[in-house]
Amino acid sequence: MKRIRTLKIKNIETNTIKNIAGAIRSGDLSATEIAEWSIANRQDRGEVLDAYKTWDSHRFLTEARAVDSVFATGIDLGVFQGIPVSIKDLYGVSGYPTFAGCPRELTKKWQSEGPVVRALRHQLAVVSGKTHTVQFAFGALGTNVHWGTPRNPWDNNHHRVPGGSSAGAGVSLWEGSALLALGSDTAGSVRMPASFTGTVGLKTSKGRWSTSGIVPLSHTLDTAGPLTRNIADSISAFSVIDPFVSQSPNDFYRRLETADISDFKIGVCDWYFNDCDPGVAEGVMSALSELEKSGARISAVDYTEIEESNALFKKGGLSAPEFASFINNEMLEFKEDLDPNVAGRFNVMESVEANEYIARCNYRLQLASKMQDSMFGFDAIVGPTIAISPPTLSEVAESKEYHRKNMAASRNTSTVNMLDLCAVSMPVALDAINMPVGLHIISQHGKDEKLLAIALTFEKVLGSARERIGTPPLCK
Repeated sequence: MKRIRTLKIKNIETNTIKNIAGAIRSGDLSATEIAEWSIANRQDRGEVLDAYKTWDSHRFLTEARAVDSVFATGIDLGVFQGIPVSIKDLYGVSGYPTFAGCPRELTKKWQSEGPVVRALRHQLAVVSGKTHTVQFAFGALGTNVHWGTPRNPWDNNHHRVPGGSSAGAGVSLWEGSALLALGSDTAGSVRMPASFTGTVGLKTSKGRWSTSGIVPLSHTLDTAGPLTRNIADSISAFSVIDPFVSQSPNDFYRRLETADISDFKIGVCDWYFNDCDPGVAEGVMSALSELEKSGARISAVDYTEIEESNALFKKGGLSAPEFASFINNEMLEFKEDLDPNVAGRFNVMESVEANEYIARCNYRLQLASKMQDSMFGFDAIVGPTIAISPPTLSEVAESKEYHRKNMAASRNTSTVNMLDLCAVSMPVALDAINMPVGLHIISQHGKDEKLLAIALTFEKVLGSARERIGTPPLCK
């Protein structure tokens, strides 16, 4: 009798990585079938969405077939064996050039793989390709004058920005060419594209994951993190990549699954709701109301450190002078190729004097320390991930409006980096123009496990992205 498959290839989009991994092991799916499915999705949607800087379907399929050969010998290296992963073109990936959003390829030094990529490679994850990034990751909207801007899949009529700087990451997930996307986050560059595209984005605690093998923007603030289709997939990625839990990933997942929504005390911070576009605040508040009815313990909080950190960020923070130093010392030959939106401000960035930079560093440390103490008694604080709807490309074509939208998009997310916290964005609504709205969940530094546990309890109530907000018009 012919065996009936419990998980068919057409059901991949609605299943977690954990379930898909189980289907591979039961023989219902193969790494090759998943790769072929991903390539077909790319062929169908890729020309419009343009998620990738480098895409090599032959390499993709060859890697997948090699993984199936390993499976055939009885070797099982973990949940990501055979799972397609897109990687931001800021990471070094063996066999792929690194452009970091520049018009020319960077030197071979930047092709070297760091610990994050190696952790996935160790489990034989299959690289689908390298996704577009804002040049040198310096931008919140996802635009790139050299290679083009991926299209936000939620608008059928206008080319809206996908969020940056991990511009192609969230798009690759909806495109169906990857099941996990690697990004980096300095002021929100994982969470902003996640919010704008209706995916999940995790900003890990600074120092938790190595940033070696990633082209830097700010050595003080840079973090690596995943974008996923649901919270469960974020937990799977964390369990494999995080050096503190990767030795027992199954135990880690089981611990988080036992959490109850009433276990946590959640604070709602009004400041994050200021100046929201229509439907953003309403969408988040509606989700919080649902959570409260399901047992979440939610109350109002107010932290002066948040507004103070935003004021520091608007002055240029630490990333601007650190970026200028990196360009002048290691990438001088690329200075002439800088995006006009960055080049126009470069003189200001490099003019920050040493005493001013040190003063900013010290002030930031003071604010971060105060915030850790202020959050005592609360497991997380919440608000909208981004206050604005994603603008169209034409709306940000002029420099002044680009900078205004860029600062507005990063206002909420940047406070997490400045205050040395960890956070996750999960989609909870569509705004007044039917663009995704992210719920921003923020926890203290080093509380990444608790953060994911909270997010998982929220997702059990609200549903995954596809369940909650549906499928983007350009991906139906």
